[in-house]
This record gives sequence, structure tokens and C-alpha cells, in this order.
Amino acid sequence: MFENLTEKLESSFKLLKGEGYITEINVAESLKEVRRALLDADVNYKIAKNFTDTVKEKAMGQNVLASVKPGEMIVKIVHDELASLMGGSMEEINIKPNPAVILVAGLQGSGKTTFSGKLARFLKAKKDKNPLLVACDVYRPAAIEQLKILGEQIEVPVYTEEGNLQPVKIAKAAIMHARQHGHNLVIIDTAGRLAVDEQMMEEIAAIKKAVNPHEILFVVDSMTGQDAVNTARAFNDRLNFDGVVLTKLDGDTRGGAALSIRSVVDKPIKFIGAGEKLDAIDVFHPERMADRILGMGDIVTLVERAQEQFDEEESRKLHKKIAKNQFNFDDFISQIQQIKKMGNLKELASMIPGVGKAMKNLDIDDDAFKGIEAIIKSMTPDERNNPVIINGSRRKRIADGSGTTIQEVNRLIKQFDETRKMMKMMTGSGKKGGKMMKGMPMMGR
Repeated sequence: MFENLTEKLESSFKLLKGEGYITEINVAESLKEVRRALLDADVNYKIAKNFTDTVKEKAMGQNVLASVKPGEMIVKIVHDELASLMGGSMEEINIKPNPAVILVAGLQGSGKTTFSGKLARFLKAKKDKNPLLVACDVYRPAAIEQLKILGEQIEVPVYTEEGNLQPVKIAKAAIMHARQHGHNLVIIDTAGRLAVDEQMMEEIAAIKKAVNPHEILFVVDSMTGQDAVNTARAFNDRLNFDGVVLTKLDGDTRGGAALSIRSVVDKPIKFIGAGEKLDAIDVFHPERMADRILGMGDIVTLVERAQEQFDEEESRKLHKKIAKNQFNFDDFISQIQQIKKMGNLKELASMIPGVGKAMKNLDIDDDAFKGIEAIIKSMTPDERNNPVIINGSRRKRIADGSGTTIQEVNRLIKQFDETRKMMKMMTGSGKKGGKMMKGMPMMGR
């Protein structure tokens, strides 16, 4: 996501590297490259030009402190303007009414149905909601079945009416059903088309009029670039939706939709999706996205994801084991499982400042820990609990059982020993060190 834009922006900032002060000439040269980078990312020309004009105006009006380099000042201004371009601050979804009705709209193939399932799971887990999914895409037979499967996976009921091809009546009946069965959230998945057409717009407008939703979310495939922005404008003219959802940000996207859509429709991006997995959904934070675009990482989101997997009781037990030097391979593999639950490994790495750029061309898949897990699972319970007993013959047996080499087994045991010593040192380094260790998932190397 945004890899090419990040790289090109970094190149443009290099033009100011080593400059002693900001001048109209060196700023203009740098911002010319910034504008080119934005256009290459499929940002609308007018938006790109207005953006660089604003940055230039602010840069020339700055009284640069002696301790601040011109390049750093431009990066700061570009960061703030990028965040502003994408909305400035995070905007909440309206789920206060009971039941709160959310209408999901968009073109066919944009990811509406998958997003509906993701949103139901997200609000059930994070906001303690009791959602009901509603299948109003009656034209694509697979859509109803897909929603049912998603509902089963996340343990959320799906309201359908077999043989009823009238989405307005289905939506109204679903809301009545929700009231009768104690659902405080209704998410309506509507039909899409391959392109914007009048029949589609009339139908979605009729559903809106009939159910008076508290939130209308427009789902758009970010890989379609400026087409996504134009589609958003057409939908907004008819629906006056409340927020945008950008899907498929893990694909080969240039990022133009994320940067342009707020300026065009004046509606906030509320959620982003980056993957097919049902947990691949994030609330959109403009400032954090600006951090990512400029290669600064996103530590806040990384910490939040770690905290979601954090179990306070387990953390206390682990802390005690580390203090007594009893941390073993069972604990090690448990920590790996926590990390895997946090999301795609390459995406997690990109949230660490400086790491994303270093790993740009590396292919890190979700099986990165596969070899480590195979080695640990090939150990006996005694070996996992007391690694000191793993001698040469045991190491050969473990290597054979895990389909790895003795060298790989040796390397893992050595890294495990080093990790255990480091963790013991941290827990013994006074109260501050102990507090730091408590409850933090151990990032296995």
C-alpha cells in the first residue's frame, strides 16, 4: 500500500537535503517532484496542484528554527497537509440508536458483502453490539449464500427471504425482526452493478427512503483509482452518504482514491480493508495514514493490535515465569500465535518506522513462522519445558521430525536462549523494566 508514492516522495525531499535554508527555488523544485509523485499515484491533477501550492505557501511563511533542517520542515508540512487532505481526524460511525441501521452501498465487485461481514464482526467485538446482517442483494445468487457463510463464521444471524425479490420489503421486515429479537444493530447489504445505472440508483434510494438509515457507507475498490472517486461522486449525489470505505488496499493500488475522495465528495473515509480475512478491517485515521505514506510507520495501530491480543491474567503468569527463568518453548509458541493474530506480517512490519522501507522487496507471507512452529511441535513435552536437555541426538530427531536441518534447530535454540536471557534481564532491571515487560507480546525473531 502506497509503496511507490512513499518512495517518490522520499526522493523529492532529498532535493532539499543539505540545503541551509528554504528558498522559493529549492522549495519549488522539491514540490514539483511531490506533485509528480501524487499524479503518478492517480491523484486528481487539480487536487495535486492545490496541495503543493498550499505546502509551498506554508513553507515560505515558516520562520525555520536553527535546529530544524529545511528538508525536515517540508516533510512536516507535507505530512500535516496529507492528513488534512484525507480528512484531518478520525470520524466515528453512528451506532447509538437502537437498533442502529447501516446501509452498505457500492458497485458490484467492490467488496460490499465481505465488508458487511467484517463490520458486523468488528462492531460485535469492539462495541459489544448484537448485529443482524440483511441480504438485500437479490440479483446475484451467490451474494446471499456468501453473506450466510460469513454470518456463520462470525456467529451473526443473517436475515433473508427466499423467493422475495423486493429489497425494500426485505429491509423493512428485517428491521422489524431485529426489534423483535433484540438486535441493536442492522447492517443491510445491497445489490451492486458493474457500472452506475439509473435502475440501481432508484433501488438504493428507495431502500434509503423506506428504512431511513442512521449511517450510509459507500464501499469502493481503491484499486480503481480515479474511477473510484467518480463513482463516489455519482452515489453521493443520489444518496448523500455518510462515509466511505476503501477496500483492497493490500492490492496493487497507487493510493489516489484515498488521497482524493475526501476533497471530491466532502465525506470522511471511515474504514479501510486490506485483505480477505474477516479481521482485515481498520478504522481510518488520516494522521496515521499520512505517517505510513511518508515511511514513518504506524506504531499506534501496532500497539492497539497488540493490546487486542493481550490477556492480563496470562501476562501475569508469563511475567512470573520469566522472573523465575522458567520461560519455555510452550510459552514461546504461545507468543508466536498472538503475533499471528495481529494481522499480515508484512503489514505489521511496515508499521515499525524504517522497517517497512527495508522490507519493501521482501516477500513475507503468513507462513513465516511455519518452520519455527514445526521445530517446536517436534519436541517432546519435556524438551519444550526444559530445553537444556536437548542434546545432539535429540536435535537430529527434532530436525527429522520437523522437516528442517540440524542447523535450523540449533539456530532456534540459540535464539531462544538469548531471548530468555534478555527477558530475564528486563524483568530484573527494577520496577520500570518489570512494568515494561508485563503483558507485552514477545516478538519472536
